[in-house]
Amino acid sequence: MDEKEKFYKRHPFFAAVLLSAGLGVALALVLQIGMAGIYIIRGRSLDEISELTGALISGMFIYGGFMIFPLILTGAEIYLLVRGRKDHSLYKKGRIFDVAGVVLGVVYSLIYLSLFDEVIFGSDWTKQLVNRQMHTPVYTKAQLTVAAIAVIAVAGYLIVNYIPIEKMPPLVLVLGMAAMYLGAAESVVWGIQVFRGEVFDCLLLLFPFNCLLLTARTVSHKMWEWKQMMETDEDRRERYQEGGGILHACNRFLVRSERWPLAAFLLMWPLLGILIGVLVLFGQKPDAVIRAFTETSDWTLSQRVAPQNIYYDEHYLCTVAAGGHEKVVNPKRLGVRHGHQVIVNRQLCVANAFEQVLEERTPRFHKKVRSIYDTYGFPLAKLIHSKYTADIVYFLMKPLEWMFLIVLYLADVNPENRIALQYTGKSLGDFGKA
Repeated sequence: MDEKEKFYKRHPFFAAVLLSAGLGVALALVLQIGMAGIYIIRGRSLDEISELTGALISGMFIYGGFMIFPLILTGAEIYLLVRGRKDHSLYKKGRIFDVAGVVLGVVYSLIYLSLFDEVIFGSDWTKQLVNRQMHTPVYTKAQLTVAAIAVIAVAGYLIVNYIPIEKMPPLVLVLGMAAMYLGAAESVVWGIQVFRGEVFDCLLLLFPFNCLLLTARTVSHKMWEWKQMMETDEDRRERYQEGGGILHACNRFLVRSERWPLAAFLLMWPLLGILIGVLVLFGQKPDAVIRAFTETSDWTLSQRVAPQNIYYDEHYLCTVAAGGHEKVVNPKRLGVRHGHQVIVNRQLCVANAFEQVLEERTPRFHKKVRSIYDTYGFPLAKLIHSKYTADIVYFLMKPLEWMFLIVLYLADVNPENRIALQYTGKSLGDFGKA
């Protein structure tokens, strides 16, 4: 065995990182070559150096880090479950895969949901969202319960894995396993909640799957480790047979490690009950563990129906009307723009009515105005990220609104009728038809 192979065997996690980066770069290059072929066929020029550099960087960090590495972590967990149960050295090396799988599983899930599903984690089902935004998959008032179960599960994992088994009675071991069961169950419920049937949603299932694998591997290895210790330590075996009381009776029952999986499952329920009782003192509802996933909208286990999302397009006055404080921008009603619902206020209707008059009376001038508006209006809309910014734009537009209104009253016989019909899908001509 050469030095390089020995190094990778001593540092399997580092080897997994390098493998992910290499495969990511390879995948990026394949995709880049394919795109280059398409460009050549279409007669487009290529900047080979920049394209290659971009492929390497994107491959290493995007394909390797976010797509391939989670799959390699899952493959490592499966391998460790099969081969590491009765190999203490391999089991210890595999614990870094457990930590990476859980931490990255949580981080990647949140990133995926935020970027691709546009989840607003602080918004419950009662809040009206915009465009493709989705409500939080976990009820905000029950998030403390979900977090507490996760903390208990992590504590159980640390106790079982990092306290020497010879220093722990079997009852403590099984309680730690029961805590891990709670965490694994919660991860499965989370996976069911966020999986909506899309192809890439399968990546969200890797996190709960890894939690199940590491729980199964930990329990099976500790059972084997305990059995090995008890076979060679006769004094310890006899000591567990002595004494009275409930705790000693539990220890005597749990001396046989093959009873641990069932015992941990049974102990999981009173442990959950105690945790819920403690959380009630902190203001959580007794049924918060259920409401966390059912008191939501848009997701698999959701039992609520949220208000319909408002369309919030890049017309920056639409953004102002929908995004500012109600008392400031004074939204009046819902309207229709490009087939989507939008919130409209008087300022938006006046501006649109003015543009309509320009289009009717001076089409060439309107075309130039429209071009300027499209050039600068859309970028401005992207800068409006808060209610206060929308309020400021609303006040800045007030002088223009008054100017538009003066023009409308000078140029139109029924200016208020024209203003009222904006974003309704109707025009003044519709009412003149027989």
